[in-house]
Amino acid sequence: MTPGAARDELIRLLQMAYSGERAAAYAYLGHARSLSRPKHAADREMLRSVLVDEIRHRRCVRRLLRQLDADGDPRRERKMRRIGLTIGAFCRVGGWYAPMYGAGKLERGNVAEYEVAARLAHLAGLDDMCDTLLGLAEVEWDHEQLFRSCAESHWLWKVSPHWSDTGPRADIRSTFAEFMLTGAPEPKLRWTPLR
Repeated sequence: MTPGAARDELIRLLQMAYSGERAAAYAYLGHARSLSRPKHAADREMLRSVLVDEIRHRRCVRRLLRQLDADGDPRRERKMRRIGLTIGAFCRVGGWYAPMYGAGKLERGNVAEYEVAARLAHLAGLDDMCDTLLGLAEVEWDHEQLFRSCAESHWLWKVSPHWSDTGPRADIRSTFAEFMLTGAPEPKLRWTPLR
């Protein structure tokens, strides 16, 4: 892949992530509001913490886009706003398990998304962005683990299809370091956009 093609693909991926973070923020806000019972106080606090992370991620991705002389895609922004609001509303009727399960599965995809973005940044000669993108992947890994542990605590987990394990958090940096040395793509990062 040429540096120019990698840069173009990075912009496209960051635009998707930027809008996806918006959808996630709306979804987590709706999810937190749906947990009104006192027994869900800890879950509400967890969701609020994740919501703050998603807002920070959106700001961070916007800064990266501006470094690339790009901005969010207005059409994608509108679409993801609607999706986030719809998911947030679904949380009011979807019970406890479905939103926890769905959030974990989506966060799993976000880990790979930011890992791919770091590789694209490297291929585009934008190594100053790599650490930031890997940091975003690590926080998404934390989110995936939170939601996975919630979903695993429910009896429906036993009968639900499971998404692939993210592996240890340290693998995010170690596989990237390997990629920098060899240039060979990591097979587990065959990424398809979830957004």
